[in-house]
Amino acid sequence: MTVNTIYLDGHTLTRQQVEQIIRGHATVALDDEVIARVNVSRQRIEQKLQDGAAIYGVNTGFGQLSTIRIHEDDNELLQLNLLRSNVTGVGEPFPEDVVRGMMILRANALARGFSGIRLETLQLLLALINEHVTPVVPSQGSVGASGDLAPLSHLALVLVGEGKATYKGEVLSGSEALKKARLTPVTLKAKEGLALVNGTQAMGALGAVTLNETERLGLAADMAASLTMEALRSIRCAFDANLLAVRPHPEMEEVGARIRRNIDGSKRVSTQGELRMQDAYSIRCIPQVHAASWQSFYHAERIVHVEMNATTDNPVVLENGDVLSGGHFHGQPIAFAMDFLKFGLCEWGSISERRTERLVNPHLNEGLPPFLATKPGLECGLMIAQYTAASIVSENKVLAHPSCVDSIPTSGNQEDHVSMGTTSARQARQIAHNVAKVIAIEMICASQAIYLDHAEEQLAPRTKQFLEHVRAICPPLLTDQPIGDEIEALAHYLLTTNDVYHSNAIY
Repeated sequence: MTVNTIYLDGHTLTRQQVEQIIRGHATVALDDEVIARVNVSRQRIEQKLQDGAAIYGVNTGFGQLSTIRIHEDDNELLQLNLLRSNVTGVGEPFPEDVVRGMMILRANALARGFSGIRLETLQLLLALINEHVTPVVPSQGSVGASGDLAPLSHLALVLVGEGKATYKGEVLSGSEALKKARLTPVTLKAKEGLALVNGTQAMGALGAVTLNETERLGLAADMAASLTMEALRSIRCAFDANLLAVRPHPEMEEVGARIRRNIDGSKRVSTQGELRMQDAYSIRCIPQVHAASWQSFYHAERIVHVEMNATTDNPVVLENGDVLSGGHFHGQPIAFAMDFLKFGLCEWGSISERRTERLVNPHLNEGLPPFLATKPGLECGLMIAQYTAASIVSENKVLAHPSCVDSIPTSGNQEDHVSMGTTSARQARQIAHNVAKVIAIEMICASQAIYLDHAEEQLAPRTKQFLEHVRAICPPLLTDQPIGDEIEALAHYLLTTNDVYHSNAIY
């Protein structure tokens, strides 16, 4: 495997590059221009300190304690105390891909040169990424303003040789993990602790990894719908390009064009009036519903891309030498975007479950065996698979409640409005993983329907080729058997594979 180097510059990082780095397909580095920028920013902080200026979080306390001036002899201890006091996260740790995403995004923000961090500290963060030393970061504890303080503090504590980290599959103390990776901890100087923890990188990393998975899910939803259309001999007319053009949403035409390509050459799909005049909404309205979900994806993608290449510190070291306090750490933009993404994800799952119901219900499935059983009555077939899909869709409705409309004051009411953006992002990823299971169930049911109707040779080339991927994981059922593991495996495949979704032979 060829490993590329991606140079972080604080301006051009993409979610696709983040995934490459997370997966170990690329390393990270800084070019000379970025190094110079970081050094100049650090010099500005040191000059301010020499001038005796009061700088929030550099020589003052934090939050409501910002009125307390810190003696210069204690500036380093102040930064270490910040990390230690903020390490209050609880709950299950974030998956390693999310934590690695946090590290990448934080390093990219620091590379912009507005944070006043030393090059030595930033280079150690890059080394942790490249050497796969991954801090253990609990998933609960951020209110999404003042930055993702608790998550980022768990991350940053490893840089000073404390906390916990995984290295080569083993959970170790931060100091032991650094030692095994042949890295040396740093002693934080003025502002550096704050520069490491004051940002939106937990919610941003969740956003980036969820968007990568969501893109695949959207394509999977379109393919699942195509398979179901062939299984039920659905009507192609609702996907006509001229019809879709009279309601000119570009995402609607994208979905319509994908479905048309998927079913091109099919002998299964029908025309208006051939078998029936209209299909049910879960078939006929695929372009409209799927398109709206894609719109939520594109909006979230735009917001997350800005956040990935933004400075989210407080205070900010400006190019004119000013060190100004502001509110760039507030996660409201990501909170709104992730909640909107939740809605789109939910609807891919909701309409998919309705198509699954049509596949298994003997009153709706166009003469296929009840519940797609080979021996109905003696066997239940895929009856309970639809129960699972229905259960997950219902769970998603609870998770889709917008977290961004909530707020709770912190820090003695100094920080009196927060975003809950990290909760929004956590829920979005949970919904994405849930939807993957729902779409997997639809694909398995469509596969079984096609098998029972002996329809393989009538399929379009694209759907037939994709069906091979489904059946490699879950072959047609010859009798009742457990398929929970197969549903999970197919869902994981839909979330993680790149080859299928970017192959011209399929999409």
